[in-house]
Amino acid sequence: MSPDRSRAFDAPVPSQPSAPVPNSAEDRQRRRLKRNRLLATSLLIAMAAVFLGTHLVPDPGFAIQLLRAAAEAGIVGGLADWFAVTALFRHPLGLPIPHTAIVTTNKERIGQSLGRFLERHFLTEEVMLRKLRSAHVAQRFSAWLAAPATAPVLAEAVASALPYVIRTLDNKDLQDFARRSLGRQVRQADVAPILGRAIDILTASGETDVLFERALGVAAQWLEENREQIFQLVRERSRWWIPRTIDRRIAEAIVSGVGDLLNKLREPESEVRLKFREALYRLIDDLNTSPAQREQVNAIKNRVLEHPEVQAWVAAVWNGTARMMLDDLARPNSKVRLAVEKLCLLVGRALASDQAMLAHIDSFLEKLAAYVVSWRHEIGAFVSEVVRSWDTPTLVDRLELVVGSDLQYIRMNGTIVGAFAGCLIFLVSRSFG
Repeated sequence: MSPDRSRAFDAPVPSQPSAPVPNSAEDRQRRRLKRNRLLATSLLIAMAAVFLGTHLVPDPGFAIQLLRAAAEAGIVGGLADWFAVTALFRHPLGLPIPHTAIVTTNKERIGQSLGRFLERHFLTEEVMLRKLRSAHVAQRFSAWLAAPATAPVLAEAVASALPYVIRTLDNKDLQDFARRSLGRQVRQADVAPILGRAIDILTASGETDVLFERALGVAAQWLEENREQIFQLVRERSRWWIPRTIDRRIAEAIVSGVGDLLNKLREPESEVRLKFREALYRLIDDLNTSPAQREQVNAIKNRVLEHPEVQAWVAAVWNGTARMMLDDLARPNSKVRLAVEKLCLLVGRALASDQAMLAHIDSFLEKLAAYVVSWRHEIGAFVSEVVRSWDTPTLVDRLELVVGSDLQYIRMNGTIVGAFAGCLIFLVSRSFG
């Protein structure tokens, strides 16, 4: 047998795939393909050796003739199946025989068929929704999230990824881009209605009264603690000829008057408090309806955002926070890790016991699946385009890695079945001979 013919039986045609360096899974596939190809070829060679050996026997008897017939038919069966398997991927023996190298000559049609098959049989709403509903994804996810072994794994993943994210966000070009993009959006945003709505919610819930009373309490306490300072301020602004006792009385009058005002403001139904509420309601109405008030509020917002000291303060806060998080993540007992672990367990346990939320998650996933299905034609076309873009050696190599090792069993079975068929034909011919 010539070197070319020998290579055609057991050595794969070299390919130069454009994919990255093979991983361990690809290495296992290649070893399995090589092993099965060697087994199939060895079985065929063994049949050929038996066939030749039987011809060396001077006076063959029934058993030798039966063995020869079996070997002869096994060679025929093995060669036929070798030809069929080889013809899928390349020309057998390098000869341009028609209807061989099927994958090579039909690459574009294979890609289109794969895309249509995926589109028609997998990416259908019926299939996707039936699979999602039977999987109970939300319930499984909540159980997985609530498992004690899950939280440390997720915490470690987050802790490992956060330093890269933080360092990426620290890039000057990225920060300039974010400042330009977000700054433009924030400057164009109308915050007056949002502010009015927030004040309205706080007022309706009674939180403004609580905050107001606490602010009044702080102001009253400050007055009491700074009486001497107020007296000094009055003394500094008073005429030189006015006695100190008069200045002190004036300071006491100021403190007492302001204190009385604060006390009246703390009374829920006092006239001063009612006027304050009216002013608050007018402010809410102006923020929602008055163009002049809204323009004024937005102008204040833009001046604050564009002020260099505010921008420097924001940058300093971000830098300090980033350094603090990086230092914390570098420690074995990181607080961020512990916080993520506790959050995972809390969310998982809360989800597991909240059937309404599980139903919302399942509904969201079904809507997401329906949205994906609406793109099935584009996904099928994408699969076809990817297959079409592969160079021919890459396509052959990848398909042979997936199915080639199993196809070698066809060669083995063909050789064995052929041998049994040869025995049967020999026995039948001798019976009727």
